[in-house]
Amino acid sequence: MATTSEKRVHGIAQHLRSSLLDGAYHPESRLNEVQLAAQLGVSRTPVRTALQQLAGEGLVEYKENRGFFVRRFDVADVIDAFEMRSLAEGLAARLAAERGLTPEDEIEIEAALEQGDTGLSLADEAEARRVYGISNDRFHSTIQRGARTRLVSDVIALCNTIPQTLSQNVMSFSLETMRVRAEQHHKIYAAILARQPREAEELMRTHVLDVRRAVARDFARARKADSVNT
Repeated sequence: MATTSEKRVHGIAQHLRSSLLDGAYHPESRLNEVQLAAQLGVSRTPVRTALQQLAGEGLVEYKENRGFFVRRFDVADVIDAFEMRSLAEGLAARLAAERGLTPEDEIEIEAALEQGDTGLSLADEAEARRVYGISNDRFHSTIQRGARTRLVSDVIALCNTIPQTLSQNVMSFSLETMRVRAEQHHKIYAAILARQPREAEELMRTHVLDVRRAVARDFARARKADSVNT
């Protein structure tokens, strides 16, 4: 059973992790332990322990005698993470097709698909993106659960340590592009239901790699703009 101290560290780490993944801190900026402790209303010790945990996850870097810094990811890191994710999610789709989805998973995926289609038909673009983002997470997470293997979850969790691969950070695509992604969701689900493992795997890998190309291109452009402005 976790102690009060362990729970406090867990809560701080979770808060900082979310902030880092949401882009609240600029890459390579220093994370001042004293300031963070004051902001969070805790002592410096649990903050340092939480930062050490995040360093182990690869989200921050510790520099001797200088402290903790937000890690800057290169475009190669982003590309590699999407490649790993495509393999893991492709495997999940194949296993889900081979093993069959539970009735509960089928209901959840169909609800996610309907939610995505409804979201993308909304006139309010911001709301359309929000609703589609939720449906996208539901779709992928349910297929991952349907694979019934921890390997997929472990690999995707590793990929998720790179902020640019997270769904909330790839929702900047045009609505038309999102509609193409939604159509791909329907095709992937149809292949899984038809118990076509190779088709399901190929469709899912293509789906993820399509996102990789777009994100890598935008990320490279942003990095180039940063270098010009500094």
